[in-house]
Amino acid sequence: MNRRTLLGGLFAAASVPALAACSSGITSLDGGGSAGGGGGSSKDGVTIGTANFTENQVLGFLYAAVLEAAGVKTKVRPNLGTREILIPALKGGDIDLLPEYQGALLHYLSPKAEATEEGEMQNALAMALPAGLQVLPYGMAEDSDAFVVTRETADKYGLSSLADLKKQNGKLVIGAAPEVKKREVGAVGLKDVYGVEFKEFKSLDSSGPLVKGALKKGDVDVANLFTTDTDIVANKWVVLTDPKNLIPGQHIVPLIADRKADSTVRKALAELGNVLTTADLTELNRQVDKDKKDPEDVANAYAKEKGLTK
Repeated sequence: MNRRTLLGGLFAAASVPALAACSSGITSLDGGGSAGGGGGSSKDGVTIGTANFTENQVLGFLYAAVLEAAGVKTKVRPNLGTREILIPALKGGDIDLLPEYQGALLHYLSPKAEATEEGEMQNALAMALPAGLQVLPYGMAEDSDAFVVTRETADKYGLSSLADLKKQNGKLVIGAAPEVKKREVGAVGLKDVYGVEFKEFKSLDSSGPLVKGALKKGDVDVANLFTTDTDIVANKWVVLTDPKNLIPGQHIVPLIADRKADSTVRKALAELGNVLTTADLTELNRQVDKDKKDPEDVANAYAKEKGLTK
């Protein structure tokens, strides 16, 4: 994938007025409420929400660590769920900030979006976001979706790319988080772009113990994992290539409510984005998933090690 504008994206804030409306859904995790007003101030603190998988929790605590170091009071609400919960909660004021992924967020907001290069996606995101929300500059670290098979399955069916799956239409079982069944970067896109149809879709988790256990046992033939998952290399699983670029780039990008996006928050999160690498993020995931360390402890130790906190 083209990385020509990576450095430009790191420093170019996306604050174009939002034009598209958010999909319908809840507006508050507590059952009601509306977005708070204000002119962009973090003086009353920032509440950070995270999705329901390890890496996003680590990122949420990293955000908290650097913001606290900058003098911003924070509260982390980890493991809240999927975008279908998080985005409306952000609009509704239950949370103010969450770690996101460029391509996945863009396809959630605009399923038929064609942008794949980082700078283009950043601009497209700014146009697609609901009023009151904005993306800050994206960082170096990236974590993409991957469709993975065991070496045995790859050899048995001659699988090396997503295109190869079509040859086995109606024979293979895919395992993934429930929402992947209806997402463009998921079963929908695999059918539309590659003509792939599965025998069965098993609703499991996001690159977690359920889907990886099912892959190991042979209960699923194809698993949707994340590229920063250390189990892929450890188990010698095969990541199917994506010749038609169904899966967009997935640089980590802060998604924040306008009401909290002041210069203090922007600077702190930009500093983190310029330090955290994909290799770093993979290692932090390993410490939580393999060493069974607490995500907050892992995030705080990393921030201190890198000089982001004292």
